[in-house]
Order: sequence, then C-alpha cells, then structure tokens
Amino acid sequence: MTLRLTEEEHDALRRRAAVEGTSMQDAARRAVREYVARSDHRDRVAAAAELVEHRHADALRRLGE
Repeated sequence: MTLRLTEEEHDALRRRAAVEGTSMQDAARRAVREYVARSDHRDRVAAAAELVEHRHADALRRLGE
C-alpha cells in the first residue's frame, strides 16, 4: 500500500511524529489502528442501541407519551 499525503498532511505528520519521538510510519500506523477501533466501537454502539430500541419499543413509546 502506498499512502499519498498532501504536503500539509505530510508536514503535520512529520511534526507530530517528531514531538512524540516516533517515526512517521509508526505515527500513521497508530492513527489507522485508532481510526479502525473508533469505527468498530461506533458500529457496536449503534447495533446495541438498535437492539434495545427493538426489544423495548413498547416501553420507549410509553415513556414518550
């Protein structure tokens, strides 16, 4: 895989990696892992909310009255 960044993104990543004392590659890989983890978490929360909504639809409707 090749990751193409704008000049601004490249500079920002370089600066951030330098502040953290890590390589640009490690900083980018960490960002990807965090992005995937956040996305997975959002998906699990949405699925749980949908399940609660379906299982407790009647109670939720009555609470809204």
